[in-house]
Amino acid sequence: MTTMTLDSQASRLRRTHGEVIRKSRMAAFWPLTSLGIVLGYLVYAWIAFDVSGVFGAADWNRGVLLSRDSFHHKYQVSYSARQDEVSVTVEGDRNTEQDPLPSWVTTDGDSYRVSLGGRHIVTFATGRLDYTAPDGSTYAVRVTQDGVHVNGYRAFLDDDNQYRFVPEEQSGNANPLDMDELDERGILPEGSSFAPTKFEYAPDFYKTMRVTRAQILVQRYFFGWEYFWFGPKSQLHGLSTGALWDLAWSEERIDPALSNAEFIFLEFWRNPDWQHNEMFIALLETLLMALLGTFVAAGVGLPLGFLAAANFNPIFASRMVLRRLFDFLRGIDQIIWSLIFIRAFGLGPLTGSLAIAFTDTGTLGKLFSEAIENIDSKQVEGVRSTGATAIQRYRFGVIPQILPIFVSQTLYYLESNIRSATVIGALGAGGIGLKLVQSMQTQQDWENVMYLIVMTLIVVVSMDIASGWLRRKLINDRG
Repeated sequence: MTTMTLDSQASRLRRTHGEVIRKSRMAAFWPLTSLGIVLGYLVYAWIAFDVSGVFGAADWNRGVLLSRDSFHHKYQVSYSARQDEVSVTVEGDRNTEQDPLPSWVTTDGDSYRVSLGGRHIVTFATGRLDYTAPDGSTYAVRVTQDGVHVNGYRAFLDDDNQYRFVPEEQSGNANPLDMDELDERGILPEGSSFAPTKFEYAPDFYKTMRVTRAQILVQRYFFGWEYFWFGPKSQLHGLSTGALWDLAWSEERIDPALSNAEFIFLEFWRNPDWQHNEMFIALLETLLMALLGTFVAAGVGLPLGFLAAANFNPIFASRMVLRRLFDFLRGIDQIIWSLIFIRAFGLGPLTGSLAIAFTDTGTLGKLFSEAIENIDSKQVEGVRSTGATAIQRYRFGVIPQILPIFVSQTLYYLESNIRSATVIGALGAGGIGLKLVQSMQTQQDWENVMYLIVMTLIVVVSMDIASGWLRRKLINDRG
């Protein structure tokens, strides 16, 4: 009886509410289907892009080395065979030659002893280098007319284009050893590189050594950016913050033409190694590029947005033309626009500003037109009922409704365009992007690259904070 009642009720529900039951079943089915589609796509992307191969080929040591070079400075002790002299410099720059020598470099006049820390000791003189490891193992590297020798062995390239090694006193290349056999016999330090004309070894990421026919080079890394505040030839280098403060207020002037405070600032501003003046000017150029492009786009996009809105422009053909114009402007990437304008106007910030303005006019015009179409018409009708003119209806009925969206979107794209201007600048538009590329091209000035990145991040974060404050103030004032 109960079963029949339940069956009859189920049949009645299927007859009367069949559509609802089918929709509920579909609602339960689609989440699993969507999850399966997403997982299937992820598997496809993993295979198509060979993610496993990319991770397998990745050299994580390069990332560590890049990090080291970005946040450290290196002291370089080098012997030049051509000039027959030894120099101790920072970052290999002759302008930073150390005199007197650092405490970890000593000399007896004929040879130099370099303490690399952690009981790693290097002693070198003309044509030779001796390395002592913390465990007491020693390795003697010698430079002769026929190449570089390590612990009495020389290297040669065999017929299979592989390096092989034989005793230096051996006249031929019979019974050679490979690299693994040299390591097993303790002839080479583990992880070193040995070729006929070069020996390289890095005990860790903070110390390296290299011996060639032309040069013996030992490098030791220290945390921090040396000479960031003042250049190597500045008389202010090495002074403490307290000493600089006292000097700034001292009546005895360093330069009679300048106050000490001005002198200290100019020494920092004109630092020849870090070029703060050029960096800040380049950053300002990037910021102005983004500001000009964004505000031009906002100024043009707003009136075009009114013309593209159906509730303000009844002419269908003109709306379609404007909407396709928006599609065209934003459909071409800023980089492509910048290349077009570089061809037309040459290199310079103007090309970057135009590229940003063209792309963002299409984007902001579309966003503004959609915001205008979604306004509350009752507020506009209320203003109209007072006998207001068309301009007054726009001013008091439309603008207050779209102003938060207008400001929010404009400020967001301003933040985004600072990053875009950096990329565009790298193509030739100038600014911080060009400085960034120039620093990267040297493959040595990674600390300068990091400095530029930090400066860009500071500007972006500052703009984010400022725009957030402005949006909150606007909303509170309206509330």
